Amino acid sequence: MNILLIAGRDALSEGIERGLRRRRGELSVWRFRSAPDFSEVGADFSTAPTSADAGASAAVYLAGPRGKYRGVEPDLKDAEACFRALATSGVEHAVVMSSAAVHEPSAHHLQWIDEVRCAPRRTGNPIPDRWQALERLAEQHLAAGGLTVLRPTPTLVPGGRDFWSRRVRRRLALTTPGYDPVVQLLDLEDLLSALGLVIDRAPAAGTVAVYHVAPAAPVPLAAALRRAQTIRLPVPVSLQAPVRALLAAAGRAAPTRQLDWTRHPSTVSDRRIRGHLGYAARYSSLEAIDRCRTPSAEPRRIPIEPDRFGLDKAYHRRLSKTLFRFLQRLWWRVDYRGLERVPTQGPAVLAGVHRGFQPWDGVMAMDQIVRTRGRYLRFLVHPTLFKPPVLTPYMQKLGGVPACRAHAEWVLDGGGLLGIFPEGIRGAFRPYGPDVYRLGKFGRNEYVRFAIRAGAPIVPFVTVGSAEIFPILGRVDWPWWRRVVEWPYFPITPTLGLVPLPAKWHTRFLEPEPTEHFGPEAAEDREIVSAVSQRVKERMQAALEDLLARRRHRFWGDLSEYPAEAGGDGL
Repeated sequence: MNILLIAGRDALSEGIERGLRRRRGELSVWRFRSAPDFSEVGADFSTAPTSADAGASAAVYLAGPRGKYRGVEPDLKDAEACFRALATSGVEHAVVMSSAAVHEPSAHHLQWIDEVRCAPRRTGNPIPDRWQALERLAEQHLAAGGLTVLRPTPTLVPGGRDFWSRRVRRRLALTTPGYDPVVQLLDLEDLLSALGLVIDRAPAAGTVAVYHVAPAAPVPLAAALRRAQTIRLPVPVSLQAPVRALLAAAGRAAPTRQLDWTRHPSTVSDRRIRGHLGYAARYSSLEAIDRCRTPSAEPRRIPIEPDRFGLDKAYHRRLSKTLFRFLQRLWWRVDYRGLERVPTQGPAVLAGVHRGFQPWDGVMAMDQIVRTRGRYLRFLVHPTLFKPPVLTPYMQKLGGVPACRAHAEWVLDGGGLLGIFPEGIRGAFRPYGPDVYRLGKFGRNEYVRFAIRAGAPIVPFVTVGSAEIFPILGRVDWPWWRRVVEWPYFPITPTLGLVPLPAKWHTRFLEPEPTEHFGPEAAEDREIVSAVSQRVKERMQAALEDLLARRRHRFWGDLSEYPAEAGGDGL
């Protein structure tokens, strides 16, 4: 098979050309014009010796490194001219190299997103829009003959001038303070392997195949720069922007908008290319860094324990010995009962009560379960907790997972513990008063469906005392606050949400609610789901009322004696 490569003269294009020549042998190359005149591109294709008339049965298009954001986004004018020429050239199979940057990095990016979904537009970043426009142009002109679109994550190339290749080779890198997203850095050889597979397996005429190409293991940005021996210099985006704007115009730096990829995760799933083509990247992100820095040396094979959402057990251990220990034992003096009801193996759904508008109740429960049961509780987290600096990496490293069905199933299918607050954000922002511990609506009862599908027990747990750490005494309704922060309102608390009050906590883990006897199909039965959820809710409410009745004081003291047969810890 003779391959026609349509590419520019950047390091990635030249690396792919060398790799294809080495692997395939027969390769024709057509370079982009140096001048931005595309009026006769079609004529060039029809007469050039590198056209389909020379025997090329597959064409690979790499977006030209021109345009406003040099090397960051595709040149759509150039792309359309090339696609029009390819459509009439007789090439049987076209492969268009797009980018995983079609998914916008933001707090609402669900991470490990598949090819069907696209991250919702929240920041106005133009880069993803232009990559999507490239794919639409390719489908418009090339789908009739069979089109494959590859979306690789950032590919590290020795000597490359792109954003990520330069970043891992330099001694100093500017970063965004307060953020440490999980990134996927691809090795050039792995991209070539994926390219070879899709060239050999052309889709049927009239169809479009889209594949993500991602490395075997993700890595936090800070860990990636440590591996590259690059010193991080945190500088706010507002200070970087003016300088980057000038350098980007001269082609000497990435545009400010590319810094969004250093603040929020934009990871993608490679499940489709694994299933369809049997592809698996050979090198991890850390090994790709080694190969980019020293191409002639074999990368160091350091055992790592990657987590797709950024769980850092060492980070948790440090906090558990310091901050969490202080809060658990001295500040809130948390009284735990029923921890033995949390299973030590197998999947389980833990359904809790969330008060105090900050997620301390979930963090304390997670820490205690790690201490006593040796397991990490993965909470489904609302996107608002993945937006602010400092809080974002804190939630990621403690095991927070963006809330969605796919991620809940990933946790349970892996035999993990899934944490959910069924009331959602409304429970966290309940105003302080006599009914602060009165349970509200449990949303759509999705937590029950998760448990039934996985055949996992539901372990309810309740906490009395968390509402007192930040008692919401009033509210301010600002439309711009709801739009930017995505909280229902600005809460007014005695300490303005800065220092939690030292309330006494009482936490109870209740008897598990079994679901394995229903069978997975019962998850679609509304009556069964509603009945299970109502039973769990009633048990949680009874436990709360029992604790409130026995609580002697909000800030100190143990529970008063109360007959077990009338309630108590046996609930």
